Amino acid sequence: MRTKTKKYRGSHTHGRGSKKKGRNKGEKGGAGRGGAKHKHLKGSWGRHGFIYHGVKHPVSTINVGDLRQFEEQEINLTEKGYHKLLGSGVIDREVTVIVSAATERAVEKITAAGGEVRTD
Repeated sequence: MRTKTKKYRGSHTHGRGSKKKGRNKGEKGGAGRGGAKHKHLKGSWGRHGFIYHGVKHPVSTINVGDLRQFEEQEINLTEKGYHKLLGSGVIDREVTVIVSAATERAVEKITAAGGEVRTD
């Protein structure tokens, strides 16, 4: 098979149309981002498309300090729509908390106040 140079020998524009085309650096192509000034090549670099990272399930949380809003002795946070108990805040009364998950600090604070945490 002939090379491109041999193919265009004698054509004086080498298939580029005008004499002046194909002379600048951007016209040469080559390694890296050669020819990037052309509009039809602008979307050619970088990542494209959607990447699926799995389903994100929203976790509804509540802090120990927010347990003051409930007046009952036994608080079932799972029924109230909370999934996790966090340890921020202060509790000053005995409560029994039923929840799916709780942090260590939350359990410490409730047991220090005389209550208990039950996880499902």
